[in-house]
Amino acid sequence: MGELTHKRNRIESIDLLRGLVMAIMLLDHTRLYLHSDSQHINPTDLSETNAVLFLTRWITHMVAPVFILLAGSGAYLQIARGKSKDELSRFLMTRGLWLIFLEFTIVRLGINFNLDYGTFLGSMQVIWVIGLSMIILGLLIYLPFAVTAGIGIILIIGHNLLDGIHVASWKGPGSPVPGPVEVLWLVLHQPGEFLLCGMPCPRVYVLYPLIPWVGVMAVGFTLGAIYKLHPGQRQRLLISLGAALTAFFFIIRGMNLYGDPHPWEPQKSALFTILSFLNVTKYPPSLLFLLLTLGPAIAALAWFEKIKQGQLKRVLITFGQVPIFFYLLQFYVAHGLAILMGWLAGQPIAYQYTPGARAPQGVGFGLWVVYLFWICGLIVLYPLCHWFAGIKDKHRTWWLSYL
Repeated sequence: MGELTHKRNRIESIDLLRGLVMAIMLLDHTRLYLHSDSQHINPTDLSETNAVLFLTRWITHMVAPVFILLAGSGAYLQIARGKSKDELSRFLMTRGLWLIFLEFTIVRLGINFNLDYGTFLGSMQVIWVIGLSMIILGLLIYLPFAVTAGIGIILIIGHNLLDGIHVASWKGPGSPVPGPVEVLWLVLHQPGEFLLCGMPCPRVYVLYPLIPWVGVMAVGFTLGAIYKLHPGQRQRLLISLGAALTAFFFIIRGMNLYGDPHPWEPQKSALFTILSFLNVTKYPPSLLFLLLTLGPAIAALAWFEKIKQGQLKRVLITFGQVPIFFYLLQFYVAHGLAILMGWLAGQPIAYQYTPGARAPQGVGFGLWVVYLFWICGLIVLYPLCHWFAGIKDKHRTWWLSYL
């Protein structure tokens, strides 16, 4: 079944794709902490960005959809390898709760380097939404396979019908405090901030609303069945599916009628018009965002099965074998390198410890420094991930499956 590593029955092409997008993720977070402009302008706002900064941010859009899709596929592969639905359901629910805990503890600390929970509880980002989606998937796996797939497809295609529903999020002292209904909607579909229990409780920021992402995980679960097919048949199906999804993106985006709350528009140049066409919404991920990211990723799974062994492939597979371990560490690496670089350059660094604070004007570095320290971060992370992947290969301790 598929292209497997010899020790842990893993599919190398999946680990390779996951490792690639995780390496790209570190670029995004390195940019966020180091770049002089990223905290003052929106890199995808065509009125204030430039093409290089736009593409540096845009390429990282691949990360979350692929991460969540493959988490769903990994759940199916556990059934294919002999785990019962009851065993898988318990694992998904307990691991989901564990990931949510990590979001508000280890991840929060890495992002903020701050333990003041009195004013800021944390952000509900990709790890929290993977955790809650796993809990929901722990229930969905009992449904007929086609029903689980249908629910995922409906959530992905149909959730943009909800774009017109808006509630007031918390905007700061003196602004209305969202009530339970508003908070529920923020968690489900609209990014925004709320207070945990009203004034003067700590604030929580929802960056990854649930609805479309649980759809991605459900679709990923059903995609895992492809790995029961003969390699040639599987590769043809992956390429066809990926190409179809990518073609649907261009067709629907070109119509400018549905699939993203922000239609593309002609810009000041042909290049910026192309960027406008590609500039789709991530929070929450629109239908077009998911078509644009998942289509090429699914096709890449077939191509990655044919890549010969090499050092770069081994490095990326190593990252992909320990995704949560990599995710937790990369915040500390990116944030730590940014503080070190700022200190060495004599720049103020106090804002790096204050949740929500922005760098003072003129503080930070150019994009070439971002790319340099991105490579440095990968060099730091590789031996740590290689060490932990070795531990997971050699030991069957139950708790290792939660990292």
